[in-house]
Amino acid sequence: MQLKTRHWDRIGNGGVRFTELGFGAAPIGNLYRAISDDQAHATLSRAWDLGVRYFDTAPLYGLGLSETRVNRFLRDKPRDDYVLSTKVGRLLRRCEPGEKRDCIGKFFEVPARKEVYDYTHDGVMRSVEFSLERLGVDSIDILFAHDLDIFNHGSQEALDAKLDEFMAGGYKALLSLRDQGVIKAFGAGVNEWQPCQSMAERGDFDLFLLAGRYTLLEQQALESFLPLAVQRGIGIIIGGPYNSGVLATGAKPGAFYNYDPAPQHILDRVARIDAVCKRHGVRMVDAAFQFPLCHPAVVSVIPGGQGVAEVEANLDAARASIPSALWAELKADGLMRDDAPVPA
Repeated sequence: MQLKTRHWDRIGNGGVRFTELGFGAAPIGNLYRAISDDQAHATLSRAWDLGVRYFDTAPLYGLGLSETRVNRFLRDKPRDDYVLSTKVGRLLRRCEPGEKRDCIGKFFEVPARKEVYDYTHDGVMRSVEFSLERLGVDSIDILFAHDLDIFNHGSQEALDAKLDEFMAGGYKALLSLRDQGVIKAFGAGVNEWQPCQSMAERGDFDLFLLAGRYTLLEQQALESFLPLAVQRGIGIIIGGPYNSGVLATGAKPGAFYNYDPAPQHILDRVARIDAVCKRHGVRMVDAAFQFPLCHPAVVSVIPGGQGVAEVEANLDAARASIPSALWAELKADGLMRDDAPVPA
């Protein structure tokens, strides 16, 4: 089965061909609940059977578990048949007995590892080496500096220090790896658009993986970052198109937004968006998947999935028909920015 693809080639090195529907591998790292190795493998295999050829993972996801599960899945796949990205900026350290582990509460039944932020040149190079071992591959197509945002570092001051560390060290490592042809592209994977803009203004970045910040629910990135991406030829991969779930589940109690239970004002806005979708006979999740792809900078959307049913639902969303009147009504009701690109 074939999916639509988008070719990105900013610097003339052949670039990358993305499937519009990619696979975000955080959920198979036991995000929110534990699944078995066999369940993870079946989920990845179904994505492949449905035509998905872009897979994104990270050391953080399951504290190494996601990368090792991707290893098992990719082992018999021809290397030229898929695009693979992972992330740098965190090293995993073995925990001592009884030592508190990071990310427990979001990732379950994961290895006894502790994350250590390291955006230096040597830290990035070590991270790449460790990821190659966990993934069991000889090459990685794209490397993203992970979580250079206030959400993870706590304050603008702390973020600025990490950005300076990265630009002085890890950035230069990634630039060298790309210029040597070891990787095809690099960028950053973050939960906020403002640091993406800051990095784009300070360096020569290819791609940004923006999680949850350009969605049917949020379009503030149109203020300045996405126009800059178009101007510079920077590709955007959209992670978290359902804002951690609320755009897929609807405004029900316990729905997740930004990795935590959704606050009431988010539930209220989602309920209004859902009502408009229903008036046009459209599932909100379908509109949520397709909306980011309307922007000219976006090359792929990568919802996750912990099971075969979720993967199949993502394909349904990618193929759904959305009437133009839906976008028009969302804009008329103030539920979408007027300048948000939509199909003609």
